[in-house]
Amino acid sequence: MDAIVIRSMLKWPDVPDVYGWLCLDRRGNWRIRNPRAGAKAQFDPIGNAGLREFIARNYAVDERGCWFFQNGPQRVFVALAYAPFAFRLENGALSDHCGRVLSGPVGAWLDEEGSLLLSASGSLGLLDDRDLSAVAETLVEGGFNWGGHRIPVARVASADAEARFGFIRDPKPE
Repeated sequence: MDAIVIRSMLKWPDVPDVYGWLCLDRRGNWRIRNPRAGAKAQFDPIGNAGLREFIARNYAVDERGCWFFQNGPQRVFVALAYAPFAFRLENGALSDHCGRVLSGPVGAWLDEEGSLLLSASGSLGLLDDRDLSAVAETLVEGGFNWGGHRIPVARVASADAEARFGFIRDPKPE
């Protein structure tokens, strides 16, 4: 977490949390609610690279399994389109939407829609659908190859992923 964020949390400890304004889509794009959309709750991509990087550096999880962005003294809870992280393949390496390069996956789960969840470097993420074909090319009986290791693939129902892996897709105030 950024030092300026930590200092502001100490200076203003009782700032109310924010819900319903920030989401993470299936491809790892941060989206913010468009207030002009009214009751439709339309979310638009955040175009400012500096803001996206600031959110990524200050992205964390609470004890309930709700993911949030610590915006100075204020927690902005994130609605997840699927999982807490989105993973991408870049030059043969796995990285998350926050820009961290991860160790290879240690677990994999395929849902009924063909979405692939991966566990890597202590994080759970959805593999970007644009990278599924690259992984599919390494499929072997009951798994896929990653860096010379066979990673078994289990099944998971998309509706069960939240409870099974301990995160909350749509955080609400307690």
